[in-house]
Amino acid sequence: MSAPTPRARVVLVGPPGAGKTTVGHELARTLGVALRDTDDDVEQSEGRTISDIFIEDGEPHFRTLEREAVARALAEHDGVVALGGGAVEDPQTREALLRVPVVYLEVSMAKALPRVGLSGARPLLVESPRRRWKALLDARRPLYEGVAGLVVNTDSEPVPRLATLIAEALERGELHPREEA
Repeated sequence: MSAPTPRARVVLVGPPGAGKTTVGHELARTLGVALRDTDDDVEQSEGRTISDIFIEDGEPHFRTLEREAVARALAEHDGVVALGGGAVEDPQTREALLRVPVVYLEVSMAKALPRVGLSGARPLLVESPRRRWKALLDARRPLYEGVAGLVVNTDSEPVPRLATLIAEALERGELHPREEA
């Protein structure tokens, strides 16, 4: 039995601090649809924060929850979906993302780190945030690029402009799934 055809209108991927949730809210408003953030889905279903899940159950457990949340969001939600930064590391998630329009929100470390802060809310960035962020991006960049039909840099454009650029690419048919379902 094959996976259900994804319904998501557009999916945003990128590293911590790229603006997936912020741009996602504006893009959803621009398109007249809702935003679904899979990190929020995991926290709501578990009744605790991602940091607590990491601490209490470990990263592998979180990644399982994340994979399930992404699969549900892609199948159920017909608006904008924002993924956690590491969701693309899962092969099943990457395969599913090839069947929906995906935008990779690219960002420099200089812009990302002030956006994410240095709190415990980002468990993978607690120790040596600059080094960890760079290592995460180095490992994930090819995965983001591999699933994305469009790359948008979020360093200097205002959020409304970024949403407009993505909406216009969708409208012109320039942003489409990498593979047909």
